[in-house]
Amino acid sequence: MPSTFNQLGFALEILKALAERNWRRKELAEHLELFLEQKGQSAEDVPQKLTRAIARLRDCGFVIDSAPNRPYELRESQFPVLLTAEQRQALALAAQLLEDLGFNHHAGQLSLIAPLRESDRPADLHTDFSPPADYSSPALRARMAEIQERLKQQRRFTLHYHSAQGNEKEWELDRAELRLHQGSLYLFAYVPDAPSPEFLKTPNIEQNRLFRLDRILSVGAVSRTRWTFSSFPELTIRYRLTGALAHYQPRRRREKVIQRNLAENYVELASPEDYLFWFRQRMLQYGALAQVISPAWVVQRVVP
Repeated sequence: MPSTFNQLGFALEILKALAERNWRRKELAEHLELFLEQKGQSAEDVPQKLTRAIARLRDCGFVIDSAPNRPYELRESQFPVLLTAEQRQALALAAQLLEDLGFNHHAGQLSLIAPLRESDRPADLHTDFSPPADYSSPALRARMAEIQERLKQQRRFTLHYHSAQGNEKEWELDRAELRLHQGSLYLFAYVPDAPSPEFLKTPNIEQNRLFRLDRILSVGAVSRTRWTFSSFPELTIRYRLTGALAHYQPRRRREKVIQRNLAENYVELASPEDYLFWFRQRMLQYGALAQVISPAWVVQRVVP
């Protein structure tokens, strides 16, 4: 015989589901029916129970959007979160870093998780980021949301871009993702039609391109063509670090030591790279202590 309907458990399951993603009313009701059956509770009149539970949650301060032919969306949660002093300090540190990077809106969202005091903020940490744009501005937030929606669909789309040289061009993109690099937010993408003079075959590393978010003028609709590749083209580059860097330990993804000779004070490494310009920047930071070994055409491009 079904047990008594547990309103609290029912409401918590709704919050748990909405915290994971948006739900259409019908599919959320079906999910809740299964939940009640697994708990040995009556699964009758679930749509009505759902309506009443959503109303009560809204009365408690949870912001849940819904409209005809639109899914339920949890926009703001008032669920109490209990954190230790160390956890509050970690949250405050993350919020401060986001603020300094220009993500004020996202920092504010972190602050809603738990009340943060001024004493939670690290007094001995100072940052020196200089983002080129305020990523919390309504225009850039809307552009970012637009791009993220395209990325979810994993289909080709176009964008209209204004380059640093003042040129405007429309690009067709295949696989793409957002990347944060040295305080700037970029759309990193594989461009199928991009020229690649060093390669006879595609895909290759020269077809990976970078688009700074604040220079994207508009984003086109997705096409019917799905992304061709599941990952970005890479090129394995071999290089040597000497002197004070001879004891260097790999810190980057898939970077590995090929050989280390402390008697001659060097270490040789290999690393798969997907964007040559960023690799060149890294090598230039090491100065005379770094030497690119192969491929030969990369040596020519990296050496100043």
